[in-house]
Order: sequence, then structure tokens, then C-alpha cells
Amino acid sequence: MLASVAVSMSVACRGKVRSVVSLSRRLSTNQPGSPERTNHAPPESRFTLPDMEPAAVEDRSRRRWKDPSGCSVFLFPGQGSQFVGMGRGLLKYPNVKEMFEVAQKILGYDLLSLCLEGPEEELMKTVHCQPAVFVTSLAAVERLNKENPKAIETCVAAAGFSVGEFAALVFSGSMNFAEALYAVKVRAEAMQKASDLVPSGMLSVIGRPQAQYKYACLQAKEHCKSLGIEEPVCSVANYLFPDGRVIAGHQQALDFLQQNSRRLQFTRTKLLPVSGAFHTELMAAATEPLRDVLRQVEVRRPEINVYSNVDGKRYMNESHVCRQLVKQVVSPVKWEQTLHEIYERTQGESFPHTYEVGPGKQLGATLLKCNRKAFMTYAHVKVTTYEEE
Repeated sequence: MLASVAVSMSVACRGKVRSVVSLSRRLSTNQPGSPERTNHAPPESRFTLPDMEPAAVEDRSRRRWKDPSGCSVFLFPGQGSQFVGMGRGLLKYPNVKEMFEVAQKILGYDLLSLCLEGPEEELMKTVHCQPAVFVTSLAAVERLNKENPKAIETCVAAAGFSVGEFAALVFSGSMNFAEALYAVKVRAEAMQKASDLVPSGMLSVIGRPQAQYKYACLQAKEHCKSLGIEEPVCSVANYLFPDGRVIAGHQQALDFLQQNSRRLQFTRTKLLPVSGAFHTELMAAATEPLRDVLRQVEVRRPEINVYSNVDGKRYMNESHVCRQLVKQVVSPVKWEQTLHEIYERTQGESFPHTYEVGPGKQLGATLLKCNRKAFMTYAHVKVTTYEEE
């Protein structure tokens, strides 16, 4: 599919998608006659990329963390933040329309129309919402670059929640926009297929201080075994904030947790509108397609600190990025731990400015619960028009 659009993309987009969004040197497409990219293409079939003009951005690798109050941190949202109408407030900014044009060619459908007009049930599907959140988040960087370029230039760290990690890596210069979008496409399709294999889901849980989440999951798995389910899955999939978790697994396990929430010391439970048990063993079938596509794309060492969902630690090199992105699919998102890693500082030291770049304000709400002082310099980059807010 990508081979068939290589010529038009290289002509139409040359010199356009070259913004601060990605620090991108190239726009990734196949050259005419090169093999099509598939989930299982061997590494030797890696495509050649047409050169793009480099972004005129200061080399972040030379920066030093001096006064944190003069620096910025970017947080990129994940699946679940999407909503119909997102992106409407971004179209007037440089490069955004071109980004959506590139996305249409890579994805094979009109992503911009889906973001702006829905239908909602289509936007909510894993295969659509992951690319939608990814592109909209990077488009929001363009708005920030136009309205507050200093925030871009002083950014020293970034983190993304689940699929948001791909946006963080693109912004850091670790991956090219179009290549990363193709990897997100493959990831989303693989996760959707894995979800279709067994009824499963995700349950948002807020517990009392005495709640024991692992023990609750163990009880839920024992319940599933009593129903005849072999090797049931139920585990913490997201560590959000103190006493805030997302538990994922077989649907019967989640039903058990809801029915026994009071006994398990849960104060609130809510099923999330997702198609499967992301970040658990039930996503194992999605790892190989993602591993294959990451072998084909160019990955570089991030030029600013980017933190992995797997352990909350910053990426060290190219191979580390690829390993952790694959592992992330079946591992819990340690977001609370990531925030502690980013904002840990000695008493009295000031905090950087934090920007949530993309749809929704969930990451800001999480930051407030994890670190109230860091939240005092938080701002959200809007993806709609001011009239809609």
C-alpha cells in the first residue's frame, strides 16, 4: 500500500512536514519499486526514505538542565482521550493539514474527517483511535510552537501514556513522523486482533489505602477457574496515582471485581470503553507484528529524555527503545512511577512547566494527584477551537 503512494507523498510533502514536531530529517515512505511493508517483512526489505529538509531546531543534546523553572516537560496522552471534534482548533497552524494528508495515505482512510466528524463508534475503535490520538497530539505541538515557541525550545523531557509514547519519541527525534505512524497502525491492528480472541476489558479502580490489588486479581482469577476458564488473566494494567489503578483481564474476572468491590476495599469501579485487556498477557499475539515493523523503521537515540512506560526510566539508546516498545504491549503502564522519576527533585528546587499535548486532560488530573507542586505549572494545549471550550 505504501509503495503505491511513495511518489505522490515525496512530491506533495517534500519540505512541508519538516517542523519542530518531529525534528524529522525524512518523511518515511517506500520508494517506487521497493517492497511493500507488511507486518512480517524481513529486515532486509527495509525501504529507502526520501530526504526532507531538516527542522531548524537547536540541538537539544547540547542543552543542560539548569534552572528547571525555565524548562518544559511534555506529556502525550493515550487511547481513551479521543473525542469527536478533536483537531478542529489545530488546522490553521503550519504543517497540520499536511500531517493529516500524510496520515490518510499511510492509513488508507480519511483520519481528519474521522476526528472532526466521527462517527464516534468508529473513532473509538482501537484501530482508529490510536493513530488519531498520535497525529492529533503531534499536531497540538504545532499549535504550541506557534503560540509559545519557547516551550518547544526549552523542552528537556517527554513521556507518553501507552500509544502516546510513540508521539513522545517522534517529538524527541527518535523516530520519524510517518514511520512512527505506520508502526502505530500495525500496533493498533495487532492489538485489535488480540482483543478479538477472547472477551476481555479494562476496569478503572479507585481503592482505599488498605486495598490489595494483586490479591484482588488473584481472587478474580480463582473465580474464573471455577467457571472453567483455563489460565485466566487479571492484573494491574495501569498504575495511575496513589490508590488509582486500571485492572485488565478476562471479562469474567472484571465482573467479579465489580460485584465484590466493597469487600475488596474499592471505592469506585468503572469499565473503560476499550476493546480488550491492553498491557496484559492477553496482548501477547500483538508483540510479534510490532517487533517486525520496528525492525524496519529507523530508530535513533532520543535527543531529550524520554521515559518508558515499562519501568518509568528514560530510554538509553535505539535498541532499548525497540525492546521497551514491544514489551510495553504486555506490561503495565507505570505512569505514577514515571511522574515520580520526571519530577523528583531536592527540597526547594523549582519545577519545570508541564504541557499536556493532545486531546483530553487526564494526564493533568493524574499529575495533580501524584505531585500537586508540579501541577502548579501545568497547562493543556487545546485541540479544539476556543469557541467550543
